[in-house]
Amino acid sequence: MSFANRTFTNRTVIVTGASTGIGRSLAIALAQQRANVVLAARNAEALTETCAACLDQGGKAIAVPTDVAEPEACQALIDKTIAAFGSIDILVNNAGIGMLSRFDQVTDLSIFEQVMRVNYLGAVYCTHYALPHLKASRGLLVAISSICGITGIPTRTGYVASKHAMQGFFDTLRIELRGTGVDVLVVSPGFVATDIRQRALGGDGQPLGHSPRDERKGNMSVDECVQQTLAAMVKRKREHIMTTKGKVTPWAKLIVPAWVDRIAAYTARPTNTEQE
Repeated sequence: MSFANRTFTNRTVIVTGASTGIGRSLAIALAQQRANVVLAARNAEALTETCAACLDQGGKAIAVPTDVAEPEACQALIDKTIAAFGSIDILVNNAGIGMLSRFDQVTDLSIFEQVMRVNYLGAVYCTHYALPHLKASRGLLVAISSICGITGIPTRTGYVASKHAMQGFFDTLRIELRGTGVDVLVVSPGFVATDIRQRALGGDGQPLGHSPRDERKGNMSVDECVQQTLAAMVKRKREHIMTTKGKVTPWAKLIVPAWVDRIAAYTARPTNTEQE
């Protein structure tokens, strides 16, 4: 690791979506650096397991079962964090849910509201209640977005919309917070080897239970994603796009937009294992 272990020592970090995937691994990595980690997710049992893993790594950790789609739950998360540790240095908005279906095959339109409430409004709610404390600590806001926040990807209309909303919200908030000492980092991974696509909602509103892609190939490891995220947090970057394709996409959309559409369509094919 290229940065000093003391970077997060005694810093209070809230990680939403901490029961699995990127959130769980990020929380454990922060605990290894002796951070005070506050774990939030809906699955209380899995959250307890993450908390135990964080404590085993030498950090301080508390588990706060939280449904980020409910503003009252987000307020309770912040209140319990302050009660336990007295301050908030970093809020990582990582909680998310996927959607995989062509729009013309959707039969349950409530999917769009559900995905938006978790992926976008959940970040808004947590940020709203944490912001006064982050201003006091001159802290850091982190949004775990996606390449889907930069360009459209077929079969992900609801997910892409929620990530575009997240990107726009945090880009705007960054400008508003100039001079306050609070920095805003938007992290955009490509495909990462987690179970988010297995848990994604299908067109009928039910979890798919499997991924249409071969998840064994072509995906960034969770560990690599976490290390890149931590490095960006240390530098307090404004944005970190993890893949070459993701970095090229915004420029390519200006010059050869039809080519970008074709690449996106190819990438999303069920049998394809390319990165986003």
